[in-house]
Amino acid sequence: MKMTLMFAEMIIAVLLITVVVLQESKTAGMGSSIGGAADTFFGGKARGKDAILSRLTVILGIVFALTTLALVKYLNTY
Repeated sequence: MKMTLMFAEMIIAVLLITVVVLQESKTAGMGSSIGGAADTFFGGKARGKDAILSRLTVILGIVFALTTLALVKYLNTY
């Protein structure tokens, strides 16, 4: 059981990192201060790929937290 939880934790961590890296940034960075990027800076709702990646990030984050709590509870038994 311990090894299964540890393996699941590693897989979820790698998936979470991958999903976060695949997302496009919400701001234009330093270029928005110069101008010309106001429409992308104040953009609306995420659509398509961004919406799916955003939702997947939240789901994987919750699953990661729950897996971590289960692993800590399992490993702290005396």
